[in-house]
Amino acid sequence: MQLKDKIIWLTGASSGIGEALAYEADKRGAKVILSARRGKVLEEVKSRCKNQDNIKILPVDLEQTEKLDSYTKEAILLFGRVDILVNNGGLSQRSLARVTGLDVDEKLMKINYLGSVGLTKSILPHMLSNKLGQIVTVTSMVGKYGTPFRSSYAATKHALHGFMDSLRAEEEDNGLIVTTVCPGFVATNVSLNALVGDGSSQGSMDAQTQSGIKPEVFAYKMANAIEENKSEVYIAGLKEKFGLYLKRFFPGLFNKIVKKMAVT
Repeated sequence: MQLKDKIIWLTGASSGIGEALAYEADKRGAKVILSARRGKVLEEVKSRCKNQDNIKILPVDLEQTEKLDSYTKEAILLFGRVDILVNNGGLSQRSLARVTGLDVDEKLMKINYLGSVGLTKSILPHMLSNKLGQIVTVTSMVGKYGTPFRSSYAATKHALHGFMDSLRAEEEDNGLIVTTVCPGFVATNVSLNALVGDGSSQGSMDAQTQSGIKPEVFAYKMANAIEENKSEVYIAGLKEKFGLYLKRFFPGLFNKIVKKMAVT
């Protein structure tokens, strides 16, 4: 499946992976609905796209789960249909579990998990009625294994994996493609906005994040995975990928190593 002429609804499109994917999809001839909380920033992203007539803006706050159905109706009206939903919006965390307030867990779960699942459920009848559609969800390598300082964030990403795996099994025969994309460290502002134990933003860049994959490189690989209808893809460095297989085949050794991982 090529992205050309496909209608993509992209959350978290104002920066980082989402912004880079917007440019990549535009380059490949897709029509893109850009969503995030900051409408003015989305306008700036649109202005940098080559085919601006194919770009629409729909401000969305994933934390306002009661509005997800109305957002979905608006999205469908913009181009008449939605072929691909990319659940990319979310928030990270940088704090030990013992000092992380439950309100932080609740906020992350509402945005990262319920926001993405809510949009997915809202768009699902539309896609099934067309007998064609793709749900793409950006999770994380910590959605496969937890690391220090990511307990709340990892929990939301593990939950997304469980939901999307079940959805794929339920609806694949009805024409729905479910793709899960697992990033490792990507050089975005994710750590600047990450919540610490008291719910405030960290406000600083992690060394590992700063030296991560460039967003435009990540977006290129992610777009390829979408076109290839991948079920699950890992776009990460060798160490992060090695951790995945170490956890699977040598869990005891993994547990010893992960305690020493440089994750901030």
